[in-house]
Amino acid sequence: MKKRKNHSPDFKAKVALEAIREEMTLAELSKKYSVHPTQIGTWKRAAIENMAAAFTRQGSAPERVSAADVDKLHSKIGQLVV
Repeated sequence: MKKRKNHSPDFKAKVALEAIREEMTLAELSKKYSVHPTQIGTWKRAAIENMAAAFTRQGSAPERVSAADVDKLHSKIGQLVV
C-alpha cells in the first residue's frame, strides 16, 4: 500500500498561486508538481476563499463583554425563569 503525501502549506500556496495565475492548465501543473488536478483545484478554491483574511487586522479581536453586563444578563435570566 502506498503512503499518502503530506504537502507543506508553502507548497500548497505556491501551486495554488500558479493555478490562480492560469499561465498553465491544471493538467500541466499536475504533471509538473505530481499532484492530482482535482487537488490543485481544491487548493486554488481554498486560497481564493481565504484571501480576505490576509487583509484583516491582526489586533482586531471580538468585542469583550464586561462583567457588569454579564451580571445584568444573569439577573434578567433569573427573573424570566421565575
